[in-house]
Amino acid sequence: QVQLVESGGGLVQAGESLRLSCALSGLTFSRYAMGWFRQAPGKEREFVAAVSWIGGTTYYADSVKGRFTISRDNARKTTLQMNSLKPEDTAVYYCAADPRASAGEFPKGRDLEIWGQGTLVTVSS
Repeated sequence: QVQLVESGGGLVQAGESLRLSCALSGLTFSRYAMGWFRQAPGKEREFVAAVSWIGGTTYYADSVKGRFTISRDNARKTTLQMNSLKPEDTAVYYCAADPRASAGEFPKGRDLEIWGQGTLVTVSS
């Protein structure tokens, strides 16, 4: 069974940085686009960033452009570098992957195949 394992959440102060990682586990030969979503308390889940399976194409939500960077370490792992964090970035961050969706479909509400368990990011003011 293919699963996503996330790591790297925690508590930081505004202006600081944090790095999230997400890795695919289980046997698979598929090519997965991967991305990140987040859900703040009392709000709906929203798209954050996505990267193509080869790592050459990326997409970002307007709210994180210029502060967050998504990268592809290899075919099975992605990293989200979050700089200049703000209190409004506080949320549970979820990694998602899909072998049939392009990275460009991640911001469009597509029902993605695999989701991680989520990791909490808290930014204090």
